[in-house]
Amino acid sequence: MSEANIYNQHLGQVPANYAALSPLTFLERAASVFPNRTAVVHGEVRRTWAETYRRCCQLASALSQRGIGVGDTVSIICPNLPEHFEAHFGVPMVGAVLNSINTRLDAASVAFILRHAEAKILITEREMSPIVNKALSLLEDDKLPLPLVIDIDDPSFSGGALLGDVTYEQFIAAGDPEFAWQMPANEWDAISLNYTSGTTGDPKGVVYHHRGAHLNAVSNALSWGMPSGAVYLWTLPMFHCNGWCFPWTIAAIAGTNVCLRHVRADLILSLVKSEKVDHLCGAPIVLSMMLGAEDEQKAGIEHKVKVMTAGAPPPAAVIQGMEELGFDVTQVYGLTETYGPCVVSEWKHEWDDQSVEARARLKARQGVRVQLQDGLMVADPVTLEPVERDGETIGEIFMRGNIVMKGYLKNAKTTDAAFAGGWFHSGDLAVWHPDGYVEIKDRSKDIIISGGENISSIEIEDTLYRHPLIQDVAVVAKPDEKWGEVPCAFVNLVDGANLTENEVIAYCREHMARFKVPKKVVFVNLPRTSTGKVQKFILRQWAVDAK
Repeated sequence: MSEANIYNQHLGQVPANYAALSPLTFLERAASVFPNRTAVVHGEVRRTWAETYRRCCQLASALSQRGIGVGDTVSIICPNLPEHFEAHFGVPMVGAVLNSINTRLDAASVAFILRHAEAKILITEREMSPIVNKALSLLEDDKLPLPLVIDIDDPSFSGGALLGDVTYEQFIAAGDPEFAWQMPANEWDAISLNYTSGTTGDPKGVVYHHRGAHLNAVSNALSWGMPSGAVYLWTLPMFHCNGWCFPWTIAAIAGTNVCLRHVRADLILSLVKSEKVDHLCGAPIVLSMMLGAEDEQKAGIEHKVKVMTAGAPPPAAVIQGMEELGFDVTQVYGLTETYGPCVVSEWKHEWDDQSVEARARLKARQGVRVQLQDGLMVADPVTLEPVERDGETIGEIFMRGNIVMKGYLKNAKTTDAAFAGGWFHSGDLAVWHPDGYVEIKDRSKDIIISGGENISSIEIEDTLYRHPLIQDVAVVAKPDEKWGEVPCAFVNLVDGANLTENEVIAYCREHMARFKVPKKVVFVNLPRTSTGKVQKFILRQWAVDAK
């Protein structure tokens, strides 16, 4: 760039006009502007933003006293508790990297993550103690140094055990509430480490930077139209893409975090009413649970509640059911590698007069890029040539921009492959509609090729979800001597319902082309990850074994 350009002359970055982007500024602002506004609700615990800020400073100070600093990993395995929220700020306040671990993993997987992440500290909680204790034993067996274990001793849970030498409250009590924490020197510095759900083998460590966390937190508020002071219910795990970056979003809007240890329909609906919750997130299975609740539990919600759903393509029937209950559903789409949501099914007012069913089908499309994502396309996975926007031609979804991960931790080969051609390769197959909206048809590995015909498992699942007696469903390929592979449906019925395999197949024949109809139906509870994704690698083996 030429220095002769008048706009380059003595117009550089200085502290007065430039600061690294980081969501840490949201916390300080919330405490400064709304010190007495409720920040956290957990049972009898209610803390203001000023109190929450002090506790985060104490956590940061205590970590610093233990020698934790830039580039160190602090792991946490914990339900959606206030301490988990505080860790999203206290850990990066000292330049450390927060590694929030899936609470439903087995001990071997937890040990793998602690080992791979080189965790210096592990914050855990009584409910997690059986798995964590086994994981620590596995590290000992490998003669690896153990992280310092800090126990959250939450009175809302009875049982379990304290595994460390210090509790969380004792630990932060030693910290300075006026601690002079620092912003990152570079907004590209890592803020968090999230491991993929591991549905196809060992999880990969996805690294986020401060810039992306800041931008996606703002993007959440923009794409959802969240007002200042919104009341947000934690139905989404904080470990999943750092709760889709919502800990930082709620700080940005100085909202209220309503914590929820266990995701149950009765608890969700009760808190929506008692705390006047107006925003919540969750996988489609969470919405299905709410729809299946008793009528008296669903009654009495007299205010508007916005629901953001993702994790798996939600059936139009589920969206329609929630809308009929008075919940306003927004579908978003993204991956761990994109900080969670980076595509939104943005609503257009010209669709307001559509029928409920038509509205639901429009909302079932994944949508368009969020405001702060730079690029989204559906393209040929080899040539990266965009497909026709005809709603029929299938390609792979690609993204690029500021809310794409730094890369995979200690995995250069996979990082390079994921970014080949200057785009992030999602592995999801979709069509591109004429209006620019993306609609997923399947994961690349989930397309069923039967007799040379490509069959979308999602299309079959969407049809089956419309059956009034079916609550949960997943479809995978079953090997077949004649056709190569055929659809196999795994179905979970509504409580008390009865359906036979032949009745399900007959229903499908009425509602789809014959070659798409499942050749086998198995009634079973679906194996899911804690983020709501069906573990289809398990179902594929079950399909092989099914007679």
